[in-house]
Amino acid sequence: MTNLAFWVVVGIVGGILVGVFAPDLGVASKPGIDYFIKALKILIGPIIFLTIVSGIVGLESLKDLGSIGLKAFIYFEVVSTLALASGIFFGEVLRPGHGMNLDYTTLDPSSVDKYTHVDRDVGSMWSILKSAVPSDPISPFINSNTLQVLFMALVVAIVLSFLKHDYKKACLRPLEFVQHYVLKLLTWLMLFSPAAAFSAMAYLIGKFGLSSLFGMMELLAVMALASCFFIFVILGIICYFAKVNIFKFMRFISKEVLVVFATSSSETALAPLMQKLEAAGIHRGAVGLIIPTGYSFNLDCTNIYLSLSIIFLAQAFNIPLSFEHLISILIVLMITSKGAVGVTGSGFIVLAGTLAALPSTGIPVVTVAVLLGVDKFMSEMRAVGNLCGNAVGCLIVSIWDKKVDMEKFRYAIDHPEEFHFHA
Repeated sequence: MTNLAFWVVVGIVGGILVGVFAPDLGVASKPGIDYFIKALKILIGPIIFLTIVSGIVGLESLKDLGSIGLKAFIYFEVVSTLALASGIFFGEVLRPGHGMNLDYTTLDPSSVDKYTHVDRDVGSMWSILKSAVPSDPISPFINSNTLQVLFMALVVAIVLSFLKHDYKKACLRPLEFVQHYVLKLLTWLMLFSPAAAFSAMAYLIGKFGLSSLFGMMELLAVMALASCFFIFVILGIICYFAKVNIFKFMRFISKEVLVVFATSSSETALAPLMQKLEAAGIHRGAVGLIIPTGYSFNLDCTNIYLSLSIIFLAQAFNIPLSFEHLISILIVLMITSKGAVGVTGSGFIVLAGTLAALPSTGIPVVTVAVLLGVDKFMSEMRAVGNLCGNAVGCLIVSIWDKKVDMEKFRYAIDHPEEFHFHA
């Protein structure tokens, strides 16, 4: 009964029951998850910064940094494209929107205003580069802007790498001291994850009700199936060639997956996942660089959601798409899916922006309004899938760059019970 994962499950079940039978109480419990995530955000920035700096300085040379970065970029691009193609494939084969016969003229355009009236520069590479450079050194930590923290950590780590060995050690000593106690705080904070899981599920069900869930059950089922196919088949094949069993690896990170599912936020497991992978034998520098970067540029199940949603909307509103349309959707999403890094509501912003960039498909931007009610449920699948995709990405790139102690790693995935939330 001391297993934290058990109490997280209890929190999930309790939250669902409260949301169903006492929806007002469920909605009122929202501060529980809000404060938990706010507290986590305070710790995420320092943990990422300290892990990256100490890890990169610990690399043999800056050449290793460039090698890991290049391989991560190649992996992210290839796998993200496969994720987009998976969403299109499952949407076309299973046709979740077929027969809905919706009319977009009946929709209220104002319901999606906040997702469509955004900076037109969002989606360009220049926008991403601008958003990575912080205006001051404090706000990225306060706002938990992963991309900006990553940028600052890289700059500091590269500067420290040029110092003599003794100076490097002197600079790292206080950083490692602070990191030790920040991780202790994280350990204590995660003890509250069952209460956060209860609050999140109670609010979700109480606010949106099971009716919205059942109303789009087919879309949710296709999203779940596409995500599982991507994780266990596509990523499974990639892992097979790396001589890693995808099922064992998923079992190894199952506790982090459970917390992410319960809280609908991938942020809740970012730092614990980094700790666990490092404890399992992956080099700290590789973990520190690949995981935070992946959370910005390797959102696999968000990509599945984007491509599947466009196909679903075309079917629901009886708008035919040709093969040329499908190819153009894939190409445009390869660009726009990277374009709203760190932007609140980025899923809808990218979806709306993609439709606006594809007038030839004939799908009006206002059609995204039909997804608003079910998006909270889909966000759980996106968060879980993104976590799994980034964990696999970190593993594969690290194996590719020979930054894994494979003997230690195989022992870890064969004995997951020895690795807790904070291994």
